[in-house]
Amino acid sequence: MGGEGGISVTLPAAAQALQTNSELQLYLVGDKDQMDVFLPLFSQSSRSRVDIIHTIDVITDDDKPANVLRSGKQSSMYKAVELVKNGSAQAMVSAGNTGALLMIGRHLLKTIPGIQKPAMVATLPGASRQSYLLDVGANPECDGQQLFEFAVMGAAMAESLLGDQVRVGLLNIGSEYYKGNNEVQAAATLLNACAGINYVGFIEANALFKGYADVVVCDGFVGNVTIKCSAGVANVVKGLLNEQFKRSWFSRVSKIFAAPLLTRLNAQIDPHQFNGASLLGLQGSIVKSHGNASIEGFTYAIKQAIVEIENTVPQLIAKKVAAIMAVK
Repeated sequence: MGGEGGISVTLPAAAQALQTNSELQLYLVGDKDQMDVFLPLFSQSSRSRVDIIHTIDVITDDDKPANVLRSGKQSSMYKAVELVKNGSAQAMVSAGNTGALLMIGRHLLKTIPGIQKPAMVATLPGASRQSYLLDVGANPECDGQQLFEFAVMGAAMAESLLGDQVRVGLLNIGSEYYKGNNEVQAAATLLNACAGINYVGFIEANALFKGYADVVVCDGFVGNVTIKCSAGVANVVKGLLNEQFKRSWFSRVSKIFAAPLLTRLNAQIDPHQFNGASLLGLQGSIVKSHGNASIEGFTYAIKQAIVEIENTVPQLIAKKVAAIMAVK
């Protein structure tokens, strides 16, 4: 029910996800009367893999996260996370109120032992291969220990997806070892001393997409600004290219020959294809979609949840955290 588009986005996306994945089963949690309008979008075979959990209560973007545990227990968001807690669902996807989702997730699923706070991780396009940035909004202020924990979680997730030991960096205002605030310096000290993490040092923002690190760590304030800025730049680049191809008949003809190149470029930088920030550090899987996601974007968020299930990400994080704590 959440996000700017609500069920006009989430239900068509759910129908697409079911159509492309015959193993997927979904709970749709929200107002059944509103959802019934969109059910014709689902094929007969897909409809058999859908269960509707009816509730009319919705947490909006205006609701204060601090109040949701008291007044939001009948809301669609709370009930959806409960499905993960009781084992009925393996992951939950929402485009709703981020702060409320964090509050409910921590309350119901609890954090993995050894992790102080969950972090949101987003996928970034890269020159050679994609990388992962965390935190992107869950924790605006972090100390060095928490940044270190983010690095451990990000490494565990990335290793499960990329299949080998990954390179971890800290986002900083310079690459020199003495640059950065006290929190970043403290995190660097911890990472340098940790044999279980392949730490490659500081990463500057202008090198973020060059593939120097597979996992880049920062606090949630910096990460949220970074991820939104990168999405904005990608949209501007796409818009400028389209505008250039409209300027003359020669440009329009050139676009025909450049179509394969443009298709590949769009696949690399389209923000919709990188929608879905996993909430790492909880004893269960939650994926947060952008509130303004399109149908395509929300479909990718569902796909991200499927990948997290297939790779047992929370269990891998718990195992890596336990191993590093045992060495320390």
